[in-house]
Amino acid sequence: MKIGWVGLGRHAVAMLLPKLAGLGCEVAAIADPDPGALARGRLVAPAATPYEEARDLLAHPGLDAVGIAVGPAVHAALAPLALARGLPVFVEKPPGANAAEAEAIQVAAERAGKPVIVGFMKRHSTANRIAWNVTRQAGFGPLAGFLGHYMTAPTYFQGNPDYAGFYLHHCVHYLDLVPWLMGPLSGLRVRKHEAAPGRLLLHVDMDCRSGALATLAMGTLQSRGAPVEWWQVMGDHRRVEVRNVTEVRYVRDPAFKVDDPSASLAESSDTLVWEPNPTVAADEDHKGYRALLQGFLARVRGEAADVPEIAAGVAAMRRLDAMRRSIDSGEWQALDA
Repeated sequence: MKIGWVGLGRHAVAMLLPKLAGLGCEVAAIADPDPGALARGRLVAPAATPYEEARDLLAHPGLDAVGIAVGPAVHAALAPLALARGLPVFVEKPPGANAAEAEAIQVAAERAGKPVIVGFMKRHSTANRIAWNVTRQAGFGPLAGFLGHYMTAPTYFQGNPDYAGFYLHHCVHYLDLVPWLMGPLSGLRVRKHEAAPGRLLLHVDMDCRSGALATLAMGTLQSRGAPVEWWQVMGDHRRVEVRNVTEVRYVRDPAFKVDDPSASLAESSDTLVWEPNPTVAADEDHKGYRALLQGFLARVRGEAADVPEIAAGVAAMRRLDAMRRSIDSGEWQALDA
Protein backbone atom coordinates (compact mmCIF):
# COMPACT_ATOMS: atom_id res chain seq x y z
CA MET A 1 0.00 0.00 0.00
CA LYS A 2 1.35 3.43 -0.99
CA ILE A 3 0.61 6.46 1.18
CA GLY A 4 1.16 10.13 0.44
CA TRP A 5 1.74 12.28 3.51
CA VAL A 6 1.21 16.04 3.87
CA GLY A 7 2.72 17.87 6.85
CA LEU A 8 6.10 17.00 8.33
CA GLY A 9 6.08 18.72 11.70
CA ARG A 10 7.48 17.13 14.83
CA HIS A 11 4.25 15.26 15.55
CA ALA A 12 4.05 13.61 12.13
CA VAL A 13 7.74 12.74 11.97
CA ALA A 14 7.97 11.39 15.52
CA MET A 15 4.55 9.77 16.06
CA LEU A 16 2.79 9.01 12.78
CA LEU A 17 5.17 8.17 9.93
CA PRO A 18 7.21 5.64 11.97
CA LYS A 19 3.97 3.83 12.88
CA LEU A 20 3.00 3.58 9.20
CA ALA A 21 6.38 2.12 8.33
CA GLY A 22 5.99 -0.42 11.14
CA LEU A 23 2.61 -1.45 9.72
CA GLY A 24 4.20 -2.45 6.43
CA CYS A 25 2.97 0.27 4.10
CA GLU A 26 5.14 2.46 1.88
CA VAL A 27 5.23 6.21 2.37
CA ALA A 28 5.66 6.98 -1.31
CA ALA A 29 5.37 10.79 -1.28
CA ILE A 30 5.74 13.54 1.31
CA ALA A 31 4.90 17.24 1.13
CA ASP A 32 5.74 20.32 3.17
CA PRO A 33 6.58 23.88 2.04
CA ASP A 34 9.40 24.07 4.63
CA PRO A 35 12.66 22.63 3.23
CA GLY A 36 13.84 21.77 6.73
CA ALA A 37 10.67 19.82 7.42
CA LEU A 38 11.03 17.99 4.10
CA ALA A 39 14.57 17.03 5.07
CA ARG A 40 13.37 15.66 8.43
CA GLY A 41 10.60 13.76 6.69
CA ARG A 42 13.09 12.09 4.37
CA LEU A 43 14.96 10.75 7.38
CA VAL A 44 11.94 8.59 8.29
CA ALA A 45 10.70 8.06 4.71
CA PRO A 46 13.91 8.06 2.65
CA ALA A 47 12.33 6.53 -0.46
CA ALA A 48 9.48 9.05 -0.61
CA THR A 49 9.26 11.58 -3.41
CA PRO A 50 9.35 15.08 -1.83
CA TYR A 51 6.97 17.87 -2.81
CA GLU A 52 6.75 21.44 -1.63
CA GLU A 53 3.12 21.75 -2.69
CA ALA A 54 0.46 19.42 -1.31
CA ARG A 55 -1.60 19.69 -4.50
CA ASP A 56 1.34 18.30 -6.45
CA LEU A 57 1.54 15.34 -4.08
CA LEU A 58 -2.10 14.48 -4.80
CA ALA A 59 -1.09 13.82 -8.43
CA HIS A 60 1.68 11.40 -7.45
CA PRO A 61 1.09 8.17 -9.38
CA GLY A 62 -0.05 5.03 -7.63
CA LEU A 63 -1.18 6.43 -4.25
CA ASP A 64 -3.72 4.38 -2.33
CA ALA A 65 -4.47 7.01 0.35
CA VAL A 66 -3.33 10.33 1.80
CA GLY A 67 -2.53 11.39 5.35
CA ILE A 68 -2.74 15.03 6.41
CA ALA A 69 -1.30 16.46 9.63
CA VAL A 70 -0.93 20.21 9.26
CA GLY A 71 -3.65 22.30 10.87
CA PRO A 72 -7.39 22.89 10.61
CA ALA A 73 -7.27 25.30 7.67
CA VAL A 74 -5.22 22.92 5.52
CA HIS A 75 -7.22 19.90 6.67
CA ALA A 76 -10.47 21.53 5.58
CA ALA A 77 -9.05 22.66 2.23
CA LEU A 78 -7.02 19.59 1.25
CA ALA A 79 -9.17 16.66 2.37
CA PRO A 80 -11.94 17.36 -0.20
CA LEU A 81 -9.33 17.65 -2.96
CA ALA A 82 -7.87 14.25 -2.07
CA LEU A 83 -11.34 12.73 -1.94
CA ALA A 84 -12.16 14.20 -5.36
CA ARG A 85 -9.21 12.19 -6.68
CA GLY A 86 -10.70 9.04 -5.16
CA LEU A 87 -8.21 8.83 -2.30
CA PRO A 88 -9.16 7.76 1.24
CA VAL A 89 -7.90 10.25 3.82
CA PHE A 90 -6.43 10.17 7.30
CA VAL A 91 -6.73 13.64 8.81
CA GLU A 92 -5.36 14.66 12.15
CA LYS A 93 -7.70 16.34 14.55
CA PRO A 94 -9.25 18.83 14.26
CA PRO A 95 -10.66 18.20 10.79
CA GLY A 96 -11.44 21.90 10.48
CA ALA A 97 -11.68 25.12 12.43
CA ASN A 98 -15.40 24.58 13.11
CA ALA A 99 -18.24 22.17 12.52
CA ALA A 100 -19.12 23.66 9.13
CA GLU A 101 -15.66 22.86 7.76
CA ALA A 102 -15.85 19.31 9.12
CA GLU A 103 -19.30 18.90 7.57
CA ALA A 104 -17.90 19.93 4.17
CA ILE A 105 -15.35 17.10 4.43
CA GLN A 106 -18.15 14.70 5.33
CA VAL A 107 -20.13 15.75 2.25
CA ALA A 108 -17.05 15.26 0.07
CA ALA A 109 -16.44 11.81 1.58
CA GLU A 110 -20.01 10.75 0.92
CA ARG A 111 -19.82 12.03 -2.64
CA ALA A 112 -16.54 10.17 -3.28
CA GLY A 113 -17.59 7.03 -1.43
CA LYS A 114 -14.24 7.01 0.37
CA PRO A 115 -13.47 6.90 4.11
CA VAL A 116 -12.02 9.79 6.10
CA ILE A 117 -10.48 8.72 9.40
CA VAL A 118 -9.90 11.39 12.09
CA GLY A 119 -6.96 11.29 14.49
CA PHE A 120 -8.88 10.73 17.73
CA MET A 121 -6.25 8.30 18.98
CA LYS A 122 -7.41 8.38 22.60
CA ARG A 123 -10.08 5.82 21.73
CA HIS A 124 -7.21 3.47 20.84
CA SER A 125 -4.92 3.96 23.82
CA THR A 126 -4.43 0.54 25.37
CA ALA A 127 -5.47 1.77 28.82
CA ASN A 128 -8.53 3.63 27.55
CA ARG A 129 -9.64 0.61 25.54
CA ILE A 130 -9.25 -1.69 28.56
CA ALA A 131 -11.32 0.69 30.66
CA TRP A 132 -14.01 1.03 27.98
CA ASN A 133 -14.33 -2.75 27.88
CA VAL A 134 -14.64 -2.85 31.69
CA THR A 135 -17.53 -0.37 31.61
CA ARG A 136 -19.39 -2.61 29.14
CA GLN A 137 -19.22 -5.69 31.37
CA ALA A 138 -22.54 -6.79 32.83
CA GLY A 139 -21.35 -6.43 36.42
CA PHE A 140 -20.34 -2.81 36.02
CA GLY A 141 -23.92 -1.60 36.02
CA PRO A 142 -25.40 1.43 34.24
CA LEU A 143 -22.98 4.27 33.60
CA ALA A 144 -23.74 6.97 36.16
CA GLY A 145 -21.03 9.58 35.84
CA PHE A 146 -17.77 10.76 34.30
CA LEU A 147 -15.17 12.86 36.11
CA GLY A 148 -11.88 13.90 34.60
CA HIS A 149 -9.18 16.46 34.06
CA TYR A 150 -7.12 17.04 30.95
CA MET A 151 -4.66 19.87 31.42
CA THR A 152 -1.81 21.49 29.55
CA ALA A 153 0.60 24.41 29.90
CA PRO A 154 0.26 27.90 28.36
CA THR A 155 2.71 26.95 25.59
CA TYR A 156 0.17 27.73 22.88
CA PHE A 157 0.19 31.37 23.92
CA GLN A 158 3.78 32.61 23.91
CA GLY A 159 3.23 36.37 23.80
CA ASN A 160 -0.29 36.00 22.39
CA PRO A 161 -2.96 34.50 24.66
CA ASP A 162 -5.34 33.37 21.93
CA TYR A 163 -7.12 30.24 23.13
CA ALA A 164 -8.14 29.01 19.67
CA GLY A 165 -5.20 26.58 19.52
CA PHE A 166 -6.02 25.24 22.98
CA TYR A 167 -9.64 24.61 22.01
CA LEU A 168 -8.87 23.06 18.63
CA HIS A 169 -5.83 20.95 19.44
CA HIS A 170 -6.40 20.07 23.10
CA CYS A 171 -10.04 20.31 24.15
CA VAL A 172 -11.41 18.59 21.05
CA HIS A 173 -9.83 15.28 22.15
CA TYR A 174 -12.11 14.95 25.17
CA LEU A 175 -15.14 16.21 23.30
CA ASP A 176 -14.73 12.97 21.37
CA LEU A 177 -13.57 10.78 24.26
CA VAL A 178 -16.33 11.58 26.79
CA PRO A 179 -19.24 10.64 24.46
CA TRP A 180 -17.29 7.57 23.31
CA LEU A 181 -17.17 6.47 26.95
CA MET A 182 -20.57 7.71 28.14
CA GLY A 183 -22.83 7.77 25.09
CA PRO A 184 -24.50 10.72 23.32
CA LEU A 185 -24.67 14.11 25.04
CA SER A 186 -27.78 16.26 25.26
CA GLY A 187 -25.99 19.49 26.13
CA LEU A 188 -23.20 21.25 27.99
CA ARG A 189 -22.32 24.35 29.97
CA VAL A 190 -18.91 25.85 30.70
CA ARG A 191 -17.61 27.83 33.63
CA LYS A 192 -14.26 29.57 33.23
CA HIS A 193 -11.55 31.11 35.39
CA GLU A 194 -8.74 33.09 33.78
CA ALA A 195 -5.94 33.50 36.31
CA ALA A 196 -3.90 35.60 33.86
CA PRO A 197 -3.68 35.95 30.07
CA GLY A 198 -2.92 32.49 28.71
CA ARG A 199 -3.74 30.78 32.02
CA LEU A 200 -7.27 29.44 31.73
CA LEU A 201 -9.31 26.88 33.64
CA LEU A 202 -12.57 25.50 32.25
CA HIS A 203 -15.14 23.31 34.01
CA VAL A 204 -17.32 21.66 31.37
CA ASP A 205 -20.56 20.15 32.67
CA MET A 206 -22.20 17.71 30.25
CA ASP A 207 -25.52 15.90 30.38
CA CYS A 208 -25.76 12.49 28.73
CA ARG A 209 -28.92 11.39 26.96
CA SER A 210 -28.92 8.32 29.23
CA GLY A 211 -29.31 10.60 32.27
CA ALA A 212 -25.68 10.18 33.36
CA LEU A 213 -23.61 13.23 34.28
CA ALA A 214 -20.12 14.26 33.16
CA THR A 215 -17.77 16.90 34.55
CA LEU A 216 -14.47 17.72 32.89
CA ALA A 217 -11.76 20.21 33.89
CA MET A 218 -9.51 21.45 31.10
CA GLY A 219 -7.02 24.25 31.20
CA THR A 220 -3.57 25.69 30.64
CA LEU A 221 -2.37 25.86 34.25
CA GLN A 222 -0.19 22.77 34.60
CA SER A 223 3.30 21.74 33.57
CA ARG A 224 3.67 19.40 30.61
CA GLY A 225 6.55 17.83 32.52
CA ALA A 226 4.10 16.12 34.92
CA PRO A 227 1.06 13.89 34.30
CA VAL A 228 -1.91 16.03 33.27
CA GLU A 229 -4.56 13.49 32.32
CA TRP A 230 -6.90 11.43 34.48
CA TRP A 231 -10.48 10.24 34.15
CA GLN A 232 -13.00 8.06 35.94
CA VAL A 233 -16.29 6.44 34.94
CA MET A 234 -18.63 5.41 37.75
CA GLY A 235 -21.02 2.47 37.64
CA ASP A 236 -23.01 0.71 40.38
CA HIS A 237 -20.66 0.23 43.37
CA ARG A 238 -17.81 0.17 40.87
CA ARG A 239 -15.63 2.62 39.03
CA VAL A 240 -12.80 2.44 36.53
CA GLU A 241 -10.01 5.03 36.37
CA VAL A 242 -7.24 5.74 33.87
CA ARG A 243 -4.23 7.76 34.96
CA ASN A 244 -1.72 9.26 32.54
CA VAL A 245 -2.89 6.86 29.77
CA THR A 246 -0.75 4.12 31.34
CA GLU A 247 -2.58 2.86 34.42
CA VAL A 248 -6.05 1.34 34.71
CA ARG A 249 -7.60 0.93 38.15
CA TYR A 250 -10.87 -1.00 38.47
CA VAL A 251 -12.41 -0.39 41.91
CA ARG A 252 -15.10 -2.93 42.75
CA ASP A 253 -17.09 -3.73 45.92
CA PRO A 254 -14.69 -5.23 48.50
CA ALA A 255 -15.52 -6.24 52.05
CA PHE A 256 -14.13 -4.24 54.97
CA LYS A 257 -10.87 -5.81 56.07
CA VAL A 258 -9.76 -3.88 59.13
CA ASP A 259 -11.48 -6.20 61.64
CA ASP A 260 -10.74 -9.44 59.78
CA PRO A 261 -7.38 -10.99 60.80
CA SER A 262 -7.66 -13.48 57.94
CA ALA A 263 -8.33 -10.82 55.30
CA SER A 264 -6.65 -11.31 51.97
CA LEU A 265 -7.32 -10.15 48.43
CA ALA A 266 -10.50 -11.43 46.84
CA GLU A 267 -10.34 -12.07 43.12
CA SER A 268 -14.04 -11.32 42.77
CA SER A 269 -14.22 -7.97 44.57
CA ASP A 270 -10.92 -6.25 45.33
CA THR A 271 -9.40 -3.58 43.12
CA LEU A 272 -7.65 -4.64 39.91
CA VAL A 273 -4.75 -2.61 38.51
CA TRP A 274 -3.14 -2.80 35.09
CA GLU A 275 -0.04 -0.99 33.91
CA PRO A 276 2.22 -1.77 30.96
CA ASN A 277 5.69 -3.25 31.11
CA PRO A 278 7.87 -0.69 29.29
CA THR A 279 10.90 -3.02 29.31
CA VAL A 280 9.51 -5.35 26.62
CA ALA A 281 10.35 -4.85 22.98
CA ALA A 282 6.72 -4.75 21.85
CA ASP A 283 5.05 -1.41 21.10
CA GLU A 284 2.60 -0.95 23.97
CA ASP A 285 0.94 1.89 22.03
CA HIS A 286 0.11 3.93 25.14
CA LYS A 287 -1.20 6.83 23.08
CA GLY A 288 -3.06 4.72 20.52
CA TYR A 289 -1.56 5.95 17.24
CA ARG A 290 -0.49 2.53 16.00
CA ALA A 291 -3.94 0.98 16.50
CA LEU A 292 -5.62 4.02 14.93
CA LEU A 293 -3.41 3.93 11.82
CA GLN A 294 -3.81 0.16 11.60
CA GLY A 295 -7.56 0.70 11.48
CA PHE A 296 -7.13 3.41 8.84
CA LEU A 297 -5.15 1.04 6.61
CA ALA A 298 -7.86 -1.60 7.06
CA ARG A 299 -10.51 0.88 5.90
CA VAL A 300 -8.35 1.78 2.88
CA ARG A 301 -8.36 -1.91 1.99
CA GLY A 302 -12.16 -1.91 2.26
CA GLU A 303 -12.21 -3.87 5.50
CA ALA A 304 -14.28 -3.14 8.59
CA ALA A 305 -12.46 -1.38 11.43
CA ASP A 306 -13.55 0.34 14.64
CA VAL A 307 -12.05 3.76 13.93
CA PRO A 308 -13.40 7.32 14.25
CA GLU A 309 -14.58 8.41 10.81
CA ILE A 310 -15.48 11.93 9.70
CA ALA A 311 -18.95 11.70 11.28
CA ALA A 312 -17.21 11.50 14.66
CA GLY A 313 -15.13 14.52 13.67
CA VAL A 314 -18.27 16.47 12.79
CA ALA A 315 -19.90 15.56 16.11
CA ALA A 316 -16.81 16.58 18.11
CA MET A 317 -16.58 19.91 16.28
CA ARG A 318 -20.26 20.62 16.96
CA ARG A 319 -19.59 20.03 20.65
CA LEU A 320 -16.51 22.26 20.46
CA ASP A 321 -18.51 25.03 18.79
CA ALA A 322 -21.12 24.70 21.57
CA MET A 323 -18.39 24.80 24.22
CA ARG A 324 -16.98 28.00 22.77
CA ARG A 325 -20.43 29.60 22.68
CA SER A 326 -20.92 28.67 26.32
CA ILE A 327 -17.51 30.10 27.28
CA ASP A 328 -18.58 33.41 25.77
CA SER A 329 -22.12 33.44 27.14
CA GLY A 330 -22.01 31.23 30.23
CA GLU A 331 -25.24 29.67 29.01
CA TRP A 332 -26.35 26.07 28.57
CA GLN A 333 -25.96 24.79 25.00
CA ALA A 334 -28.22 22.04 23.69
CA LEU A 335 -26.68 19.46 21.39
CA ASP A 336 -28.51 17.83 18.50
CA ALA A 337 -29.17 14.11 18.65
